[in-house]
Formats: sequence, C-alpha cells, structure tokens
Amino acid sequence: MSTTWLAREQSTTDAARPLVFTADPVLMEEVLRVGASVGVHLEVLEDVVAVRRRWSTAPLVLVGDDAAPGLAASRPAPRDDVVVLTAASDTGLVWELAAGVRADTVICLPGGADVLIERLGRVDEPLGPRARVAGVVGGRGGAGASSLATAIAAVAARRAHRSLLVDADPLGGGLDLVLGCEEQEGLRWPDLAEARGRVSARALTSLVPRAHGVGVLAWGRGQPSSVPSEAVTSVLDAAARGNDLVVVDLPRAGDAAVTAAASAVEVLLLLIPAELRAVAAAGRVHQRYSDLIADVRVVVRGPSPSGLDAEAIANALGLPLAGSMRADKSLAGSLEHGLVPAARHRGPLASLARRIVNALAGGEARRVA
Repeated sequence: MSTTWLAREQSTTDAARPLVFTADPVLMEEVLRVGASVGVHLEVLEDVVAVRRRWSTAPLVLVGDDAAPGLAASRPAPRDDVVVLTAASDTGLVWELAAGVRADTVICLPGGADVLIERLGRVDEPLGPRARVAGVVGGRGGAGASSLATAIAAVAARRAHRSLLVDADPLGGGLDLVLGCEEQEGLRWPDLAEARGRVSARALTSLVPRAHGVGVLAWGRGQPSSVPSEAVTSVLDAAARGNDLVVVDLPRAGDAAVTAAASAVEVLLLLIPAELRAVAAAGRVHQRYSDLIADVRVVVRGPSPSGLDAEAIANALGLPLAGSMRADKSLAGSLEHGLVPAARHRGPLASLARRIVNALAGGEARRVA
C-alpha cells in the first residue's frame, strides 16, 4: 500500500506514539513498514532504561523477542497493550518470554502483519461511537442530490458534529466545487486507490479538504478514474470511525466501487422531484440499491405539476417519507455564486436539511476540538 498521504498525519514530536523495543534488524524493518502502512509513527528505543521511562505512558508497547529477556529482568509494572514480536515460526518459547514482560499477544512477522496492523490502527482513533452513514441519490438526473447531500453535511457541521461529505460519483461535477474548496490541497479519491485494511481515521479526517466545517472527499479535476472496491470499503470504514456523520452522494448507477460505497450506507435518502416520470425513474433507482441498503426513505422536491403530493409519491414506491420541500428558486443562483447550499440558515433546503439531521443525529455528537 502506498502510504505517503498517511505518513504526513502525525508529528514526530507526538508524545503518544507506540513504543518499539528491539535491536533485531529484521523485526525493526518489518514493524516500521507496517507502522507506515497505517500512518502511525513509532518511537524506537534500544535500552531498558529508556523503555522504563516510557512504559506507563506509551499507548502500545511492541517488544522484540530479542529484547524481552532484558526487559523482563527489570520487572516492569503490569500494564495493558504489550505485544511481543518474533520472526520465529515456533512461538512456544516466545510465549514464555511474553509472560515475563506481561504481554497479552505474540505476533510472528511477517506472517502476522495483519494482526499488527489491527493493533496499531487502534492507537490513534477518535473516541466515541461510529458515525451515522447516510446516502443521498437522485430519483432522476438533475434531482438535486448533490445539493441536498452538501446541505445535510453543512447543517451537521454547524451543530458541531464532525461531518464528512463523500463523493461516490467520479463523473459528477465534484462536491469540492460545491463547497468552494476545489483549489485546496488535500486527499482526493485517486490518492486513496491503494488503501487496504485499517486506514487511519484521524489521518483521513485531517487530510481531506475542508470548508464551512465540512470535510469533503472528492475526485478532483483530472480525468475520471476508478478506485478499487477494497479501497472504498477501507476508506469509508475509516470515515465512520473518525466522524459523527458521513454523507455519501451516490450516482444512480455505477460499478463495484459504487456498490462498495452503498454497502457502507445505513440510510439512503432517495430524492424525487414531484413528477410522474421522476417517480417511475426513482423506482428503478430503488431497485438498484434495495439489496444493498435496507433503510431507504423518500425525500420529495415539489411542487407537482399534476398535483401529486409527497405522501402519495412515497406510498407509490412503498417507502417511508423522510421529508419534502418546495422548490428553492435561489439555489441555482447560489451555486453559481459559490454559496454553499443551506449556508444562509433559511429557505426550503436548509429547513429540510435540519429535519434530516435531527432524524439522523441519534445521540450526543463528539464536539469539534
């Protein structure tokens, strides 16, 4: 995995780095490689006195089997999160060494790299529950799904929820453009194409472009590119671990990567203009996603030329109604002038976004530091 983007996330002066105690060059090379793969900087020490000074404060202690006897002789105090590393295929004797340093785990490298990735991936995680992951998709083209997704994320951010907006449509106009941060440096989807396994949530959250309190993971202005479904799954897992609300703007059709994105969504908002043809098209979009997302709710944008009301549209599709809004005549002009949807705190779209955020919040948000 290419990890340049992750390696920028932590400062080398960070006092909360995991500790590595080994002089074995094979173990050292492997553990540093694994650390880089999850964006975690490691503090490497080679004498017992230095280890004892950091013993109680390091979030995780990794001890090579070469260094375990010397550390055991110093009788370290009991603590959690001590791991012994070994390159030996037979770990029977290593477990005896592990008991001496009060380790709870023995990891054989390189074969056990996935286990080590899991342990390192826990070190720098934000506290609290996983985010709600909401998807937004248009029942037909031009329904306004991107504007609704952006408005929901912006309203959540104003309420001090950690909010991430994810663009799952490489052929769309670009959600960073909607937020007005298209010129900002930061992670885009092509930077994450090689992501696998447990991605650092803090790295992802801190390195994406941000505007109006909303982080956005978009595609950039280059040629459309595809991202493997494995990368999408890993990135959205990190997004859920590092935020309070993740809003995914989904296309009406897509490839395996879109399927992976939809599979991470808990609640799908199907935005439908109040038109007969739009309702028919929305039925097909619902079929596309119904096997992936159990909770699909209708949002109706009106008014209807034929007199259809929001409840009738939801009933026709056999889906619950999440909300409705009258036409927002100012929205197109606002987008042309670079104004974020719902930024003015009033209007039909802002009101609808507030109602949806209220429904999705479901608990106390982690406050933005």
